[in-house]
Parts: sequence; structure tokens; C-alpha cells
Amino acid sequence: MKGGFENEYVSRAKIREKRRKTNLILNSLIGIVIILIIIVSFNIFFGGNDEKAAGKQEHRTENIKEKHDGAVSKRKKNNEYAEYKKESQNESDSEKESDQLSAKEDDSSTGESEPVVKQGGSSPDVKETIVNPNWKPVGTSQAGEHPAAVYDESSVDWQEMLRAISYATGIEQSNMTVWFLGNNGPNKSVGTVSSKSDKRKYRVYIEWVDGQGWKPVKVEELQR
Repeated sequence: MKGGFENEYVSRAKIREKRRKTNLILNSLIGIVIILIIIVSFNIFFGGNDEKAAGKQEHRTENIKEKHDGAVSKRKKNNEYAEYKKESQNESDSEKESDQLSAKEDDSSTGESEPVVKQGGSSPDVKETIVNPNWKPVGTSQAGEHPAAVYDESSVDWQEMLRAISYATGIEQSNMTVWFLGNNGPNKSVGTVSSKSDKRKYRVYIEWVDGQGWKPVKVEELQR
């Protein structure tokens, strides 16, 4: 009787031990599953946030790069425009200098000079004296050597002298009053004329150039 009781006690102890081990294994497995669930959930939620943060950071980096590239491109364009403007200005300045040089060369080649004007003259009634180096002989229809000047209003010489006086003063012969025209030395004459329209009065000195006619030498504007 006693041995049967002991055997029953041992069997129950073994069953309890087996159940305890089984429960321990189950609890361990449940714990492992819970830990795995926690890890997976953490990765799902926080890993997604990391990806979003990484995406935002990448987008922000791209924006910064685009802005930087845009600023660099704008500076490059501004520098290119400034360089182009500088080159255009240099070309314009060079063209101006070239034009001015050409104008000076043209003046030199034509031998033109500015008229010389000074106050007063050969007598107290002279307002100012004008000498123009650019005056040329007015031409002539007379051939051969020029004899003494002919102060006859109907002569060719007279008309050519008036033409030279008109050329020097700018007064048309039809608008000119001749006060005096006479000898001033060999192949030289002097005339006093005025404008009918504005009463300007001039004393004009002319000289003869063989084969080319009478040439103005000096003009004196007289006091009115």
C-alpha cells in the first residue's frame, strides 16, 4: 500500500515538472514573439520616419544645390554681360578714336585750316580782320600773262575781281553795293563793298594768280 502511494506521488511530480517545463518553453516563445513584434513595429513606424526624414533631407539638399547652381549661373551670366559690355565700349571708343584720327588725316590731306579772326585792322574804322588760308583763286577766262588791272565796270577783269570779293564776303553780286575798287600794288587790288540787305560793309584785299585768277587775301569788316 505504501509503495503504490509513492509511485503515484512520483508520477504526479513528473507531470508537474513536465508542465512547468512546457509552460516555461511556451512563455519563452511568447516572449520571443512579443519581442519580434515590437522590433517589427519599431522598424515599421520609426524606420518610415527615418526614410521620410532622409527624403526631406535629400530634397532640401537638392534645393540648396539648385539654388547654388542658379546663383553661380546668374553670376556667370552677369560676368559675361559685363565683359561683353566692356568689350563693346572698348570697340566703340576705338571706333571714335579711329573716326577722329581719320577726320584729322582728312583735314591734313586737304590742307584746310581754320580762318584767323582778330579785332581791329589797318585803320581805326576796322571792326575785325579775317584771313582764311583756305581761300582759292576764283578762276579766270583771261589767257597769258595778266597786264595791269583794268578798273572798268564793263571789263572781264572787273567782273572777276567782283567775283573774288563776293566769294570772300559771302555777299551775292546782285546784293552788293561797290563803294570803291582800285589798285593796291602790282597785280593787287582792294575794294570796299556792302550788303544791300543788312548794310554790312567790308574792305577786301585780293591778288592775281597767273592762270588761276583773283584770290582773296584779307577781309576787313568795317564799322557801320
